Amino acid sequence: MYAIIATGGKQYKVSEGDKIRVEKLASEEGSQVTFDQVLLVNKDGEVVAGNPIVDGATVEADVVLNGKAKKVIVYRYKRKSGYHKKNGHRQQFTEVKITKINA
Repeated sequence: MYAIIATGGKQYKVSEGDKIRVEKLASEEGSQVTFDQVLLVNKDGEVVAGNPIVDGATVEADVVLNGKAKKVIVYRYKRKSGYHKKNGHRQQFTEVKITKINA
């Protein structure tokens, strides 16, 4: 059994027991979150697709970790003009463990 959920402007294919990293959620570590934007559910080979979401379907997950990803260097350069600009960015994320898919 798997589902496709939407959160943080992205879509994720999840099954029970999966750990995924999503865009930062306003939840503490150890708390539980519910994703209600379920786009598709596959239960024992029977596929239920939403228009755009599946009615009554939710995915429950436990928050494992709130953190920052590795630093990404953004370097801008224009030749012959002496223009150099270096920036760094660390994207915040929330790691969740999927506990239950309610279809």
